[in-house]
Amino acid sequence: MADRPDLDSPEETVPFSETVPDAHRPYVTPASGDGAEGSGPDDVPPAGAEPTENAEGETLSEEIEHAETPAASGGSAAVRAEAAPGPVSVISSRVRQTKTTPAESERVIVRELRKLARRQKPEVEVDAGTLAAQEAGFEVMELGPPPTLVRRYFTILRHSIGLVYGSAVAVARDREQFAWVKGFPLFLIRIAAFFVRPFTSRELRRLPLETQLRRRLELLGPTYIKLGQVLALREDILPAFITEELKNLLDRLPVMPFPEYQDRVARGLGRPIDEMFEWIDPTPIGSASIGQIHRARTLGTPEAPGENVILKVVKPHIYVILKRDARLLGFAGRFLQIFFSRYQPKRILDEFAEYTLREVDLRREADNAEQLALNFADMPQIRFPRIYRDLSSRLVMTMELFDGIRPDMPAATTLPLAVREEIVDLGARSIIRMLYQDGFFHADLHPGNLFLLDTAPDPATGKTEPKIGFIDLGMVGYFDGELRRTLMYYYFSLVTGDAENAARYLTSVAEAGPKSDTAGFQRAVAEICRRFYRASKYGDFSIAQLIMESVSLGGTYRMYFPIELVLMTKALVTFEGVGNALIPGIDVADVSQKHVSRLFRRQFNPATLLKESFRNAPELVDLLIKSPSLAAEGLRFLETKIRQPGGSPLAGLRSALLAGALFVSGTLAATLDLLDATVSIWWLWVPAYALAAMLAMKRS
Repeated sequence: MADRPDLDSPEETVPFSETVPDAHRPYVTPASGDGAEGSGPDDVPPAGAEPTENAEGETLSEEIEHAETPAASGGSAAVRAEAAPGPVSVISSRVRQTKTTPAESERVIVRELRKLARRQKPEVEVDAGTLAAQEAGFEVMELGPPPTLVRRYFTILRHSIGLVYGSAVAVARDREQFAWVKGFPLFLIRIAAFFVRPFTSRELRRLPLETQLRRRLELLGPTYIKLGQVLALREDILPAFITEELKNLLDRLPVMPFPEYQDRVARGLGRPIDEMFEWIDPTPIGSASIGQIHRARTLGTPEAPGENVILKVVKPHIYVILKRDARLLGFAGRFLQIFFSRYQPKRILDEFAEYTLREVDLRREADNAEQLALNFADMPQIRFPRIYRDLSSRLVMTMELFDGIRPDMPAATTLPLAVREEIVDLGARSIIRMLYQDGFFHADLHPGNLFLLDTAPDPATGKTEPKIGFIDLGMVGYFDGELRRTLMYYYFSLVTGDAENAARYLTSVAEAGPKSDTAGFQRAVAEICRRFYRASKYGDFSIAQLIMESVSLGGTYRMYFPIELVLMTKALVTFEGVGNALIPGIDVADVSQKHVSRLFRRQFNPATLLKESFRNAPELVDLLIKSPSLAAEGLRFLETKIRQPGGSPLAGLRSALLAGALFVSGTLAATLDLLDATVSIWWLWVPAYALAAMLAMKRS
């Protein structure tokens, strides 16, 4: 090959490295004529070769036919053509074959350059903090503007249609799982599956229906992963095979680059980072659908050193994305309600949108933590993280770092038995108090949100005084007074073995839907309770499983429960799971009974009743103030009625008697007319009925 020209000369306007990154420098001579002179011999296509297609599926000759006018291409095309990558020589030779003008050749070359530059994105230099997150196993999210509502709609629509198509394929294929689908509906589903199979993703259509649902929720992003996690709780509405699969949803989501994280901290708190923190650990502790968490250390002073804290930051554009997704989910819920009213999709999606949008504002989570800490001020064994209000805002929250172990770690099971028993007893006391005394409880309870603190013996005394710490308080549940008392009576009936009252209390908190069977539901719940009590004689009893099975009957009998009841069930299931992990085979009902019995007795304590009555003191005072005027008004009303001349007590009696006589006569005549075919006296009973009706409607 001939020597290559100097491509780095000062005359070159656009540097080659900026034009097409990572491309090899081409063999190009300065443009003259059609640019074909000086092309290498390897660049000339063989005779009779088919025109090569570009990335857009067009041949080069088709591009030239649709070329822009010279005015649209600009005058710098020749200069930019000198910096073309390897394919330029091939393009130039084809341009020569089509006998185009030099301007058209240059425009085609520039178009190829632009398309190639779009395909080959420049490598972005990764900073050390982001690299640390990648080494820890986190994916890094791509930053950019949030998707528009229209684009998001079509993305959701594509996955929804794909799920419907995949469902048809799964139902037609997995006959053992969907044995209840039979007859003509199955015939229609099989026909539909045959036609939609080519339009369904090959990777997804091979999976079971529940796995397809989970994968599509993961592909739709954080909002729908959060939705799937909420749906996994609704065992009272959804089938068990769906809820079990949704529990496997991803909870380790992509993280934002570390410089972006630092920038959001500074903008969220309105100050430079070095004025607030000594350091921030670049490796995330966790990354959920809404927030990203890192360790940090506050800036100390000569009087008070800095403290290790947890720094939680809301991800970019998450509020906008959640609002848009909530709007689309609202439309979807109303549409699905028409066809699947039994599963109450509108109710589920509305509850999800309400709870999720609350979590975006971290000030709510800070308020929840402080309220729970206030409720448990008399129990130092129960801890909630302290909030650093001066380092917190709507987008950023700084809170205390708990130095402990999680209950699902191997270190927790190696603690002394007495320590584990005390931890389980503390857990039962705290959960029952949250639910049935305060009515304000942690609604996203799982082992990852619990910490066992101070599990080592005190060096001074040698005693171990363990504590339990609760974190991640963005989602909380609230019971009003009546619901709280009813659920407390329900739980008390369960732990004391009263099946009939347990069924009655659970039925009273359910909402009866169309075609519901309230009596049937109550009988079924009572039967389940008796079955579990029989099993408890042999040591096989799970109060959490009993509640889950009772609540899951709601969908069968068209009985629907408030979301707070489902969240309560999750808290009890978590408590029982942690208790069995620490002490295998523990009787959670027995541990709970003493605490709920104490609370039940406290409910009927005279002091408690007097305190409850004082809550209505304003209404009582208002009634006492208004009672004289109300009594006077009542007396005046009675006096007016007494002095008013009354009508005859027999008024209207004559018309009523006459109407009754005509009705009876007409009935006898009509009976005779129907029984004897030789008699036709319709002219008698028809007018009798008409006159009876007129007299009955006549007002006295």
